[in-house]
Amino acid sequence: MTVRAIKAEERRARLGARHLLADPADTAVDVARALVALHGTDPASVHLAAAARMKVPDVGAVERALYDDRLLLRMLAMRRTVFTVPTESAPVVQAACSDDVARRERRKNLGFIEQAGLGGDAWLREVEEATVAALRARGEAFAADLSADVPRLKERILLSEGKAYEARPAIANRVLLVLAAEGRIVRGRPRGSWTSSQFSWSPIEAWLPEGLPRVPVEEARAELIRRWLGAYGPGTAADLKWWTGLTLTQVRKALEGIAVERVELDGEDGYVLADDVEPVPDPGPWVALLPALDPTVMGWAGRGWYLGAHGPLLFDRNGNAGPTVWCDGRVVGGWAQRPDGEVAYRLLEDVGAEAASAVAAEAARLTSWLGAVRLAPRARGRSRIEAELVA
Repeated sequence: MTVRAIKAEERRARLGARHLLADPADTAVDVARALVALHGTDPASVHLAAAARMKVPDVGAVERALYDDRLLLRMLAMRRTVFTVPTESAPVVQAACSDDVARRERRKNLGFIEQAGLGGDAWLREVEEATVAALRARGEAFAADLSADVPRLKERILLSEGKAYEARPAIANRVLLVLAAEGRIVRGRPRGSWTSSQFSWSPIEAWLPEGLPRVPVEEARAELIRRWLGAYGPGTAADLKWWTGLTLTQVRKALEGIAVERVELDGEDGYVLADDVEPVPDPGPWVALLPALDPTVMGWAGRGWYLGAHGPLLFDRNGNAGPTVWCDGRVVGGWAQRPDGEVAYRLLEDVGAEAASAVAAEAARLTSWLGAVRLAPRARGRSRIEAELVA
């Protein structure tokens, strides 16, 4: 049987069309569905990723989807990373990834409280149950509110002992992290603006009145990988392993549970959904300024076909992507917001006069759209280009 080779040009065409960069969407929910999940460690990234793909970018519309209509939900999920997912996808993500994350993080909590001499599993379980009860009584609360209701949340633990960044925080945030990873509570509207990371908390029932439906783990993993292939395919097993945080064995077992076709990607074995083998037409020219940690730039482990040799200039030392400039499915530069609010950029290759003009127009549009809002890196360092542009 002949294995079809899918070249970089077709992969870029798929990226432009399916990631809504060549033809934007109406709503933030459409964006999240198209991309499976929006990277949410930096709160601003969710809004910026959605805005880059919406016909009419609107912070208020994203906030309504998150906090009023509750069509989007923040979860600690793939790779122990916070993502924003369509609420209807939450049961799949929970079973496929979040449950494993919760088990690992709870084991860490047990170690912390035992080291601090606070107790063991029974002590932790009592604190967890008391916290959930207090949150249900309040309906919505910040960590400080819950610590007032459950004083044991103020007990201190030791983190990173002996290191320069050793700390003795209260255990509250660790307890809340695990309860969220277990799908019992959710991150709500933050204090301050849309760039704030000081989230309120609500019981899961505020988003899903019956709680999270349980999905068999193997079924959930297969479904998550099917959705990834629909949005990001073709991809390799290594891409799937990296994006999901699953083991290679788990990825291969999940692939056996869905209809896929093997394809050749630059000499490597890749996979597409069985009904998605046919060539995809070029969606036409497009440019975009995507935020740090955007789902597209972080979508694959193997990035050469869209990133080229630009990685060292655009990623921090821990492998986190900074803001990127795109043209027709390729990363061609980086951007940053200067202290005065200007969105400055640098092209790393010649994209032609027409595309260069479109990039300049997009930078001006983003400057105007951000207005008085100032972006600051969260959970990552600045990329080299970002640091140089803001210096």
